[in-house]
Amino acid sequence: MGITDDLFAEQEAAPEGEKLTLGDYAERAYLDYAVSVVKGRALPDVSDGQKPVQRRILFAMNEMGLANTAKPVKSARVVGDVLGKYHPHGDQSAYDALVRLAQDFSMRYPLIDGQGNFGSRDGDGAAAMRYTEARLTPIAKLLLDEIDQGTVDFMPNYDGSFEEPKLLPARLPFLLLNGASGIAVGLATEIPSHNLREVASAAVAMIRDPKIGHGGVMEKIPGPDFPGGGQIISSQAEISAAYETGRGSLKVRARWKIEDLARGQWQLVITELPPNTSGQKVLEEIEELTNPKIKLGKKALTPDQLQTKQTLLALLDTVRDESGKDAPVRLVFEPKSSRIDQTEFVHSLLAHTSLESNAAINLVMIGADGRPRQKGIVEILHEWVGFRFTTVTRRTQHRLGKVDDRIHILEGRMIVFLNIDEVIRIIREADEPKQALIDRFGLSERQADDILDIRLRQLARMESIKIEQELKELRAEKEKLEELLNSDAAMKRLLIKEIEADAKQYGDDRRTLIQQEKRATFEARVVDEPVTVVVSQRGWVRALKGHGLDPAGFQFKAGDSIYAAFQARTPDMLIAWGSNGRVYSVPVAMLPGGRGDGVPVTSLIELESGSHLLHYYAASVDQPLLLASNNGFGFIAKLGDMVSRVKAGKSFMTIDDGAAPLAPMPVVPNASHVACLSSGGRLLVFGMDEMKTLSGGGRGVTLMALDPKETLKQALAIDAKGVLLIGTGRGGKAREEKLGGAALEAHVGKRARKGRAPDSSLKVSELRPVFEG
Repeated sequence: MGITDDLFAEQEAAPEGEKLTLGDYAERAYLDYAVSVVKGRALPDVSDGQKPVQRRILFAMNEMGLANTAKPVKSARVVGDVLGKYHPHGDQSAYDALVRLAQDFSMRYPLIDGQGNFGSRDGDGAAAMRYTEARLTPIAKLLLDEIDQGTVDFMPNYDGSFEEPKLLPARLPFLLLNGASGIAVGLATEIPSHNLREVASAAVAMIRDPKIGHGGVMEKIPGPDFPGGGQIISSQAEISAAYETGRGSLKVRARWKIEDLARGQWQLVITELPPNTSGQKVLEEIEELTNPKIKLGKKALTPDQLQTKQTLLALLDTVRDESGKDAPVRLVFEPKSSRIDQTEFVHSLLAHTSLESNAAINLVMIGADGRPRQKGIVEILHEWVGFRFTTVTRRTQHRLGKVDDRIHILEGRMIVFLNIDEVIRIIREADEPKQALIDRFGLSERQADDILDIRLRQLARMESIKIEQELKELRAEKEKLEELLNSDAAMKRLLIKEIEADAKQYGDDRRTLIQQEKRATFEARVVDEPVTVVVSQRGWVRALKGHGLDPAGFQFKAGDSIYAAFQARTPDMLIAWGSNGRVYSVPVAMLPGGRGDGVPVTSLIELESGSHLLHYYAASVDQPLLLASNNGFGFIAKLGDMVSRVKAGKSFMTIDDGAAPLAPMPVVPNASHVACLSSGGRLLVFGMDEMKTLSGGGRGVTLMALDPKETLKQALAIDAKGVLLIGTGRGGKAREEKLGGAALEAHVGKRARKGRAPDSSLKVSELRPVFEG
């Protein structure tokens, strides 16, 4: 927000009449445009919660006398008045703003009572403005009732022929009640709606204790209250954090009920939806999932699409939208069988559709200082309370002026009544009766004008008792008004009384349930059976049924060969390591089986640009792996730590420039040591207790000290049985040699040491754990 403040400061300080280069002029002109959009179009004001177009629509309707008791008029007439007097922009944009103010599914507390078709939550547009009619709702009085009581400043309209209010004298914080959504230049706002009673309670608490903390406000306002209800499943800590910083995201899900039918059948009925979700949208999502289209650039449906399709078709029989006049939202889902688990059925729908979605919070608005800024809930309430204090003070001063004027007039009339004969004589005989009355009775010009404007028959009927009674009432009112202006405590009591009265009259029950739940996830049931995951050197993968298969029988594309064959089970995961340390996960159950060459792993993931896949491993999520890079760093992590829900994978290994990840090695049961082999043939063995386990990934610890041109070739966990040295002997013949006991002890040292070459004629190229005594 600091950049925005600098731009505003520069825009305000720009001198006039100076010569500018074209570049400077373009920059300043764009800045003017940006500030105009931010302040004059897209963002609401913290004081009354309205954007300029909304403020102008409400003010114009108030001037037209369209209160909630008036007969509604055509929306086109309102739009014409708004455009002609205050808002010289497109008629459709003004009508769209009017429509939104009337939609009970967009506004928690609609400010316009719309007659006719004002659209639906399914995205249907409103009828043309020549067909619909509009008037203000009763709650709009809280924004407009004090407009003519000196409460706010007015400014000339675009051509100076009319005046419009800079703000509306809001009696409640409408910014929080109805929220706002808008996109400006470099700024956006997404303010959710809230419950009137809760907001009023928080405002009262703020007036009573201006130093109330964030926790105190959150006790009064536990979270948003959306027009369409729904359930917020985020934790109180997440909600509180979003309101403290002014930015965050809440998880919201639909609400439903299970209806029992005849013969043990049942159906799921959705009755409330998250914000920005419609029944039509949900139906379209289900159609896309159950009847998917081949993605651009693909020749067939992806395994993900096929699995989701099979899952939903196995669970869902029919879905229909029964929403109507009696039930604004009623989506009916019938299962394939009454024996399907209800929880599984619900969670599959929540996980695959927008029945569970995120609601953004971005509390950006025009503040009391006229600048756009992101604010926390406490600052918003504090600024509104300050605005309300100013508004009521101005209203009180305005009323006091009216009372003083009336008292002044009545005191003049009392003098007339007591000397009525002489007053009549002076008026009849004097050449300048006004001056004569002033001189004779010590009246002011205002009093003299009032007396001369009274008809003679009214003079005769004037009664001192009525004048004295009105004077008494006015003087008592004046005393109370002066007390309000001179006493902060009295002003606070009045503000609290008014807010509580408005809350009692217009408040309603909360619609959105706040109850923490886990985010819905759906895991397709997989039959647990043994499979062999075959990965080729070029990254093609397939899963063959059974264990103990002969690799010699595997077929590959021309020029390709086997990378590894992993004996796994269908619930396991295949992990692929990118050259940049990013890891990607694919469920083994999603791998193609049967005959053929399989599919490229890259078709099952979204590989980061500029990287390539180096290594693969398939096993249970509980399998610990030793991960290392060729510059000598490494750590231990479980395979499950590397699993990601997204195809883009996750950044897991920190790989320095010029380095690369080594092949992951399984940590054998009862592993007691780590064996490291350098490219120079040196071997270092150190205790497993010196290794570090990093479930969140990272660089790890130094495993082995390396010479400048040397790299780490391999690192693996071994047990007391020792390690196998694989390499070539004299004559280049492949050989292996077991290293254990005292021979192994000679290489044991502390982690990060250099180690030493084995006492053997074998040129070591690879290490393997010993699996038998």
